[in-house]
Amino acid sequence: MALGGPPSCGGAAGADGWEGPELNVSFSFLVASGDVLGVRLATVDRTSNADGLDTRTYWYDGAAKKYRPSPGLIADDSRDAFVSALKKRLLKREGVASDTVDMTLDDRENRDSYLDDMAFTADGDLKVDFDRGTVGVPPAGRISVTLPKATITPWLSDFGSRAQQQTTSPDDKLDLGAARTPAPTVAAQPDPGEDTTDCSQAKCIALTFDDGPAAPETGTLLKYLAQYKARATFFVVGQNVATYPDIVRAEMKSGHEIANHSSNHPVLTNLTPAQIRSQLERTNAAIKAATGKEPTLFRPPYGAIDDRVKAATSLSPALWDVDTLDWKSHEPAKVAQTVISQAERNDVVLIHDIHPTSVAAVPEILRTLTARGYHFVTVSHLRATL
Repeated sequence: MALGGPPSCGGAAGADGWEGPELNVSFSFLVASGDVLGVRLATVDRTSNADGLDTRTYWYDGAAKKYRPSPGLIADDSRDAFVSALKKRLLKREGVASDTVDMTLDDRENRDSYLDDMAFTADGDLKVDFDRGTVGVPPAGRISVTLPKATITPWLSDFGSRAQQQTTSPDDKLDLGAARTPAPTVAAQPDPGEDTTDCSQAKCIALTFDDGPAAPETGTLLKYLAQYKARATFFVVGQNVATYPDIVRAEMKSGHEIANHSSNHPVLTNLTPAQIRSQLERTNAAIKAATGKEPTLFRPPYGAIDDRVKAATSLSPALWDVDTLDWKSHEPAKVAQTVISQAERNDVVLIHDIHPTSVAAVPEILRTLTARGYHFVTVSHLRATL
C-alpha cells in the first residue's frame, strides 16, 4: 500500500507541489431572507496569466419569480446618476485610469456586463467590485468602491430596496415562492458491525469516494456497498456536507468512515498556512455537526501536498494507489475494469461518488473482487491492521 499517488481531477503534481492548471469555483450567500436571494460566485482560473480571480453576484427576486442582474438593484431612471457617482469615487482611487473608466462605464450598451459584482453591506451601503484590469491598470489589482446608504437608497429599484432591507434586517425565513417539495431522504443501510478483518493476514482493499456527498448518487452507492457488507471511506467536501448533512449521517450510520477533502476543493499548496487551516477546520466542523464526530484523515484535492500543508493540520494525509480517472471516462465498464485490473492487496482505490457513471461501476467492482477473496475495509482500519 503506497501513501502517495497521482492527482485526481486533472493535472499533475510534483514532489514539491502543484504544477498543473487549476479551475476552482466557490460560492457564498450574500443574503437569503424574505423574498431575496443573493449569491456571489468566485472563479479562480490558474490557467490564465492574470490573477485568475473573477467574481460575480447573482440575485433572485422571489416576489417576481425571476433572476435579477446586479444592475437591477438600481432603478432604470437612476442609472446615469448612479454611474456618475461611481465614476467620481473611482477616479479618487490610486491605479484607476480615467480613460479606462470612461470606456467601461460610458458604454451604455455594454456597461452592465462590468457591473456584475454589486452587493449591500450590513449597514446598507452598496459595494461595487471590479475585476483586475477592468477600471484600472492591472498592477492595481481588484478595485472596490462603496457608495453610502444615504447616497444609494434614493436610486434603488423596488427589488434593490428589498435586497437592501433583507441584508440589513433579515427575516427569520426565506420564501422565494417556489412550490414546496420535501427534500429526498437517504436511508442509512444496516451497519455490518465491528470489523475484525486482520489485513496483515487477509486480502484487503480500501475503496474511497471523493467530492461528495451528492444526491442521489451517494444514496445509491450506500445500497450497493450494503449488499456486499463492504465498508468504504468518504472524503467529503465541506460545502457539500453543509448541503447534505443527512447523507453524511447516513454514511456514518452505515458503518463507513468520513474523512476531510477540504471546504471547496482548492489546490492547498497554493494557499497560505492560515487558508489551509481554514479549509480543513471548516470541513471538520461541518462533519462534526452532521455526525457528532471529527475526522482523523484528510485527502488534499488533486493530491497536491507539501510540508506546509502537512504542518497546517493534525489530520493524517491519505492519498491512493489506484486512480480510476473516472472524471475523464464516464463509462461504468471502463471505470470498473480499471479497478479490477490494477487492484492489489492492501491498495487504496480512488473513485468519485459525484459521477453517476462511477457509482454504476461499483457493483461490478464489488462482485469481482469479492469473488477474488478481497475484504473491503476503511482506510483507517487498513492502516491499523497492517
